[in-house]
Amino acid sequence: MEFIRGIANLGERHRGCILTIGNYDGVHLGHQAVLSDLVAKSRDLDCPSTVMVFEPTPQEFFAGAAAPARLTTLREKLHQFEARDIDRVLCLRFNRGVAAMTPEFFVEQLIQKELGARHVTVGDDFRFGRDRGGDFQTLVAAGEEYGFAVAATPEFLHKGKRVSSSAVRTALAQGDVQTAANFLGRDYSMSGRVRRGEQLGRRLGYPTANIAPHRRVLPLNGVFAVQVSGVDGSRLPGVASLGTRPMVDGREPLLEVHLFDFHEDLYGQYLEVSFIARLREERVFTDLHAMVEQMHDDAAQARNVLGLNPTG
Repeated sequence: MEFIRGIANLGERHRGCILTIGNYDGVHLGHQAVLSDLVAKSRDLDCPSTVMVFEPTPQEFFAGAAAPARLTTLREKLHQFEARDIDRVLCLRFNRGVAAMTPEFFVEQLIQKELGARHVTVGDDFRFGRDRGGDFQTLVAAGEEYGFAVAATPEFLHKGKRVSSSAVRTALAQGDVQTAANFLGRDYSMSGRVRRGEQLGRRLGYPTANIAPHRRVLPLNGVFAVQVSGVDGSRLPGVASLGTRPMVDGREPLLEVHLFDFHEDLYGQYLEVSFIARLREERVFTDLHAMVEQMHDDAAQARNVLGLNPTG
């Protein structure tokens, strides 16, 4: 899969593609349906499939810290796109210039001039351009003018409920990781490189792999039973805390993962942490002894959830 950062890195060879555009936050089942249609059309017309995304997301650009919690980082999205056989991903920096583009100018400059799209596939709720002024019908009319076809993938329902990024966020905020997994078609996860911490967990008998979530706003927090990928191709069980660590007066969000019965050095490794079940909320304890007692309970609960013997 080819990653293209910015319009300046587009060349003539990138023209003539099958295109979709959006935030694709979470790459949930609805997104996957659009991507599946995109790849099918790409193979049909023998043209490369291309996904256009934006960094930061428009919501982050306009709302800053008040923007909805991000489900997936750019790197996590790229991993999902690659797993679905996308040929190219074009990432545009969302700035005042992009925000000011009228729907007509957006189509003329990006879809037609820069990419020469032959076919555009979007979700049925697709909006684009200044003040979200363009919609599916705007795109259809533009396609008739410039000579590209347009198709919409209908909304995706799971047990009668519409699957959307907002629905995933709501489920995660409520600690309902199973509903989120149903909407995503996989366990919700976060990825990152293990960095050195303050070694408090190791001193307390629970060494942790510390990972920065790389999100302005966390979509979920608390203590979880988890499965961790990225260690020698294995999927390892553990317990994790995600939040700002109120017991040590933390400021920055941190994902701390304790792997059961694992004693190797993980510093510098890139891990994916899948959230299987939420055990409890973050909590402030009266002293370290009370915190360690709770850690014992958390580990036992996580082992039970993951089908392990609760022995440590």
